Amino acid sequence: MESTLPTADFMGFESLLSPTESAKLADVRDFLDKEVSPNAEGWWNRAEFPIEVLPKLAALNLSTPVQQGYSYLFGGMVIAEMTRADTSLATFFMVHHDLFVEALHEFGSEDQKARLLQDAMDLKITGAFALTEPLHGSDVAGGLATTATRDGDTWVLNGAKRWIGNGTFCDYMLLWARDTADGSIRGFILDASLPGVSRTRIENKIALRTVQNADIVLDGVRVPEADRFAGINTFADTRKLLLGSRILVGWQAVGQQLAAFDVARRYAVERHQFGRPIAGFQLVQDQLVRMLGNTTASLGMMARVAQLQEDGGGDMPQAALAKAYTTARMRETVALGRGILGGNGITTEFRMAKIFADAEAIYTYEGSYEINTLIVGRAITGLSAIN
Repeated sequence: MESTLPTADFMGFESLLSPTESAKLADVRDFLDKEVSPNAEGWWNRAEFPIEVLPKLAALNLSTPVQQGYSYLFGGMVIAEMTRADTSLATFFMVHHDLFVEALHEFGSEDQKARLLQDAMDLKITGAFALTEPLHGSDVAGGLATTATRDGDTWVLNGAKRWIGNGTFCDYMLLWARDTADGSIRGFILDASLPGVSRTRIENKIALRTVQNADIVLDGVRVPEADRFAGINTFADTRKLLLGSRILVGWQAVGQQLAAFDVARRYAVERHQFGRPIAGFQLVQDQLVRMLGNTTASLGMMARVAQLQEDGGGDMPQAALAKAYTTARMRETVALGRGILGGNGITTEFRMAKIFADAEAIYTYEGSYEINTLIVGRAITGLSAIN
């Protein structure tokens, strides 16, 4: 019965893709159905990252889709579909491709691109994005404490980073530090195997357990001048990457809601109480429709943001509104879904508990709801409530 029901894309936004993009998205779904969805619960329960799946992920040839000529809408829908299958894998993909690889495209020298770009696109090497610090998250723009000191043809890095996705196993990090000479912001391609780099996995997470977040400590790490991003000189350069990343987190919020709706509707149709499927009760139908409405509204907002990007627009306040709104709707949606499953909603065996828990990470990273709200508030009033 369920296969004959409408999809969670109730308004048909996927029809806006080109035929080539639709075919490619079908390939992505096939990969996710075969390689990811059957295994995601186990990876999450064991807090284990599936290194073995990376060659198959690389074979999709989806590194930085827009750089390859795909639309922003397609790039967003890829993230939504990956999140729908496993939020952790989507987060890995975003950190590696949309931050590290995109930085090589945007800021890398010809030498750096020649050395690293193709291997990074092919996932022969993996990357991370090291910006957040133990004492600086939302205020990292002004509070960045990691330092870089020029010493001849090398730079000496000291400091600490926290919550660095892929940080335990990555080969390289795009690491941000403050130049001790003039206070400017520098970016470095940090070889994670260099002496003085220590990495510790953050344990006991209740969300994104498959993602290997790390605490990074830098103690007199020497990086050659050749590994400094020549195109990065101010924090504004960071914002170019964070703008795109923040938008993609909005797409993750869409994917979370697609997943929650899929699981809740299937359960409601199959679960019998009082002699019939619980989907036949008015209150359950109301909850499912509210979930679908939230998902559709979020998808519509993100599709509009993709249109703005295609036209060369899409600024930080618009990205902030999209991230804040879609993640707030996501929180409602996954809570409704968890409720529909009753007691079965708190065990990963039925998927909903994992979806529910992972939503909390999406709600927080790439700017908390409150910080994104204040970015929009500043844009619409001309007054800053942040500082």
